[in-house]
Amino acid sequence: MRAQEARDLGERITALVQRGQVPQAYELLAPVLAERTPFDTLRRIGAPVGRLQLNQVDPFLDLIATDKTEGGWVVISRVLQAQLDRELPATFVRCHDFIIASDVWYATDTLGEGVPGQALVGHFQPALELLEPWREDDNAWVRRSVGVAVHFWAKRSRGVAEQTARAAELLNLLEPMFEEWDMRAVKGVGWGLKTLGKYYPNLVSGWLPEQTSRRHRALMLRKALTYLSDEQRVRIRGEEDL
Repeated sequence: MRAQEARDLGERITALVQRGQVPQAYELLAPVLAERTPFDTLRRIGAPVGRLQLNQVDPFLDLIATDKTEGGWVVISRVLQAQLDRELPATFVRCHDFIIASDVWYATDTLGEGVPGQALVGHFQPALELLEPWREDDNAWVRRSVGVAVHFWAKRSRGVAEQTARAAELLNLLEPMFEEWDMRAVKGVGWGLKTLGKYYPNLVSGWLPEQTSRRHRALMLRKALTYLSDEQRVRIRGEEDL
């Protein structure tokens, strides 16, 4: 499907959703979700739908989620992403619900990058406050998404010096999660630390020695050390062994 075809399909779907014809809108989308459609194409389809208010699109998103297709989570993520400038807290609530409903890593990562991750890029402080309760959520996938969101922010920051203070705030966000034990969540938190370490290695190498004396999964530390220098890794591991 060409880019313009995807946008046109998105407009047709949007018109149906706006008129309350949700089953008909999903009939147009379902064949695309049944195929191995590139994520960029799915995002182009979802972008026009995101222009609608959250209460208008909710029934459509719920219907997409019911089938639990991999591509469906991409569309949901893109639609929710478009709500961030208008309804940030409500969008976080819906993202939280969809992460739990999906119950799978690839949906969690898609939603984590596309919603709270994008929110950290565009609305840092309020997004940070909304993410804090997710660290202690009963659902491991929700906890995983905190690390995924941090990973996305770090990737977008690309180590710009002016963002160092925010990177430090994100390390503070992840600090209570260094002792996370559920491997579903550990992989996400470790991913966030890994990407922060890639772009802010001195910051992460100074932060890690304070954490390693605490109970933690070996994988958490390995991921956090991934992009640090040999000298930094030796120093941190040496302090861990003391």
